[in-house]
Amino acid sequence: MRYLLASLLAVGLFTAPVATAPVATAASRPAAKTNSQWLANQLGPDGTLRNPLGGVLPDHGLMVDTLYALHASGDAALAAPVVSYLERHASDYFTWDGLVPGQGFENIIVGGATAKLLVAAEIAGRDPRNFGGHDLVAETLGTIRRSGPDRGRVSDYAKTPDLADYVSNNANMFGQALGVIGLAGVGANDQLAIDTMLTQQCSEGYFRIFFGYVPTDETGDHVTPNGSRLSTCDEGKAFGQSSPDGDATGLALSAMLAAREAGAANLDTPISRTVAWLTANQSAGGGWGGGVGTEAPNTNSTGLIVQALTDAGGADTQVAKGIDYLLSAQATDADAGTALAGHVGAIAYDPASYQAARTNGIVGIDTWIRASAQASLALSGVGFHDLTQGDLPTGPPPPGGGKKPPKPPPPPPPPVSGKAGTPAPPPGPGDRVMVTPPVSAATPGSATPAGRLGRYLAGTLVDGDHVEVTEQGRTYTDYETTADVVLALRTLGEQPQAAVRASRFLLHEDSVAAYANGVPYEKAPAAYAEPLAKLRIVAGFLDEDVHPVVGALDADLAALRGSDGRYTDTGEFGDAGDSVRRHTWAMLAATAGSESTEDSVAALLDSRCADGTFPARLGTGSCETGDLAATAAAVEALNGKRSRPATVSLRGDTPPGNAAPADWTPGRADAVARAALALTDATDATGLVRAGRAVDVVASAGVAAGRQSAGLDVSATARGLAALLRADGGLADLTTSAQAAPGIAGRSWTSAERSPVVPAVRLPLVAAADPREPAPAAQDGTSGPATWQLIGLIALGSLLAAGIGFGARRLHSRIKGVPTA
Repeated sequence: MRYLLASLLAVGLFTAPVATAPVATAASRPAAKTNSQWLANQLGPDGTLRNPLGGVLPDHGLMVDTLYALHASGDAALAAPVVSYLERHASDYFTWDGLVPGQGFENIIVGGATAKLLVAAEIAGRDPRNFGGHDLVAETLGTIRRSGPDRGRVSDYAKTPDLADYVSNNANMFGQALGVIGLAGVGANDQLAIDTMLTQQCSEGYFRIFFGYVPTDETGDHVTPNGSRLSTCDEGKAFGQSSPDGDATGLALSAMLAAREAGAANLDTPISRTVAWLTANQSAGGGWGGGVGTEAPNTNSTGLIVQALTDAGGADTQVAKGIDYLLSAQATDADAGTALAGHVGAIAYDPASYQAARTNGIVGIDTWIRASAQASLALSGVGFHDLTQGDLPTGPPPPGGGKKPPKPPPPPPPPVSGKAGTPAPPPGPGDRVMVTPPVSAATPGSATPAGRLGRYLAGTLVDGDHVEVTEQGRTYTDYETTADVVLALRTLGEQPQAAVRASRFLLHEDSVAAYANGVPYEKAPAAYAEPLAKLRIVAGFLDEDVHPVVGALDADLAALRGSDGRYTDTGEFGDAGDSVRRHTWAMLAATAGSESTEDSVAALLDSRCADGTFPARLGTGSCETGDLAATAAAVEALNGKRSRPATVSLRGDTPPGNAAPADWTPGRADAVARAALALTDATDATGLVRAGRAVDVVASAGVAAGRQSAGLDVSATARGLAALLRADGGLADLTTSAQAAPGIAGRSWTSAERSPVVPAVRLPLVAAADPREPAPAAQDGTSGPATWQLIGLIALGSLLAAGIGFGARRLHSRIKGVPTA
């Protein structure tokens, strides 16, 4: 049953993906716009496209293709219904949840669909880390296998072991390439995924579509239970696994170009080999074919390849012939009086199909939609990476065969305002009022809840880089709230310029002295652990060189740690208590600085309460239950690891897995799991924490941060808190608004882009399994899928295949009679 279902699902990954081209002729861009208008007319009122195989699910994959095309032609408004629908129904597409809702199948992830949706979110200008409540960047990173026979592949997989036996990895080169493109779009190149993609290029220069396995005498976790290992393209030739595929080659070229643009090295040679193979294999009529079953020239494959060649540059003649081929299959005003009179802009699968439709009309509308969406991207003249960056072409095509002029250097950052080092409010409580800046430093940002909150927070920064308050008629700099605003903006992924400016203000030596050393109130040298820790984490997010500051912060914080792993403030106005909050901030900063935290972890674990929660203060003796805020902070700290400096991004270069690191004690793993469960138990069905009937915003957001840092879904919390935002994007006050950021974003700051500390594990934790051993069969009485559910999955598998949309064209060529070789 597993393999029958897998074969049905595999069909969904065989399609030619979307094509784009950054260079086009003056005639082709208007052709793309008329095509977009035709595509928009095919959408339902809710932005859906009917699945040609029937069923309740729409054709999600083709909807994404259409979204790409509409944005590429500059008609983003026409794509708005598609974007809205995908945001509301994302899990129906990249998981199995849409097949049998509410039965746990959201834990089965379809690798290619996840990557394709990540690219869609980027192109649509949405936050890819909070698209419909899903962190698609983290989800895509999670599909890349880090060990085992599929190491390096963007893969289909189950997040929970009870479902693993129902999934076969049918992801192919399209999903791999889209994963590389999507991660490059957020500046998070994954070298393992790139390297694995390159193994699928044959020495002739083409890429194959399917990953293949060959027999081996080798041993290790890279070997399958039946004694095979993943082959390179050349190794697969002897086994009939490595037929040329134009679609895979074109998309792989786009992926290599995107990765190179995002900073990946050593791609010039494979790019050149790919361009050479493609230019040598163009048909006399100007088109290209795909792979097995679609070898004859067609507009889908041609659009994809033209996009890649124009992006690469140096193939002007071939590109011009390819565009002419695409235009020869498009209905125009000249078709008035023919059966295509009502379909101006539509593009047929090939010129012969267009000519036949002038007399007989369109047969198989979904085939025309698919061809139009993919071919039109080449006509628009925009490449995948540019699309993900919102960099659309304007005016006539640039000369030089698509070679883009070098980007001008970024302007120098504005200077830190002269108020760095001005006094903080006097120690102790006080009646403080926030100063409203005369001019907001916020940029428009996104229209999402995270964007609205980010715009509000950035708008509170005086001079664009700090928060001020008044107390008893005097104005002070509120360094603590400024730091909280910076970390909130990082968590939200919004207002990056404001976050950088405020970070630079905080890291000015005079600001450090005022915030972390108590100047001018302390009369002797002093140092405070929590401010030092926050400053260290703020510094860790910056791209610019702040090594001297970082080194000083690391040294000052280490000086406050005792032999028992606890941190003690010095000075008259330091925190004389032993709060878990301060301890966890210091642990996280030490982790960012590669300091050992073993003693600090032990001190934290020794303070656990009987129910797995943590008290507000360390070492308070035995306790039955603890404090929610302290428990959430403890989960983040216990589950933190340092991200690698060379690839600081999102989650470092290795996403969290379900196995505890080898250097963890059993008690640490158990503490993370039990505390996260306790946090879950503290929320209601809407993901919120309540005080009576009222929502406790700060507690809800803190709990969400702790749970998400352990890999648990907090999208319900994000939706619930988003509904509480005021018209200006804020909440009750600035402090509450900043602390609400994890809840609104649906993630901890440890999951934010370029975080210096990233999650180490993702719940549920499982014991490491030997991949050479077959998975145990489900026993009677287990909670696995019921028989009726599996029957339903088989019946609906073909519908999901069409919905994924990566290979539906080849399936449709057989069902709908589309001409193929």
